Amino acid sequence: MQFQNQVVAFLTFDDEHHRFAFGNMAVLQPNGTERDRQGAIGVDHLGFSYRSLRELLENFDVLKRKEITPYWSIHHGITVSLYYADPDGNQVEFQVDCMESSEDAAALMATMFGANPVGVEFDPVDWLARLRHGTPERDLLTRTAHEPVSPLRGSITQYLSGP
Repeated sequence: MQFQNQVVAFLTFDDEHHRFAFGNMAVLQPNGTERDRQGAIGVDHLGFSYRSLRELLENFDVLKRKEITPYWSIHHGITVSLYYADPDGNQVEFQVDCMESSEDAAALMATMFGANPVGVEFDPVDWLARLRHGTPERDLLTRTAHEPVSPLRGSITQYLSGP
């Protein structure tokens, strides 16, 4: 077990920061739309890692020119991720690791994930432009606790703080 709270749990069997993620859908999707569409149990998506943020975002640009766009762009803290879905509801995550090691990822999970385990949404068009204009990848990969958070944050905060 890498991390666990009332919202998410991350498990691994090797030196990766997580191989499996389990979400409490009552918190993550309080209105039930995801459960209604896909069922309460099953595989939500498969994830594929890129070597660098630039590689991830250049692939985003190639796909965007083919009118394939992500439905969610999120900086989880341990990864920066782009989530795509096909018309049948099959989903894939393209991501890049933000941490140098699994120990760094575990440390982030133990601190920042308590307040916001989901992450911070970002604009991949803006980030790619910034990279192309010389912004170091590390500047974008480092997540701070003070950034705006995903719209899911409101329900998570309410759940963690109790009734």
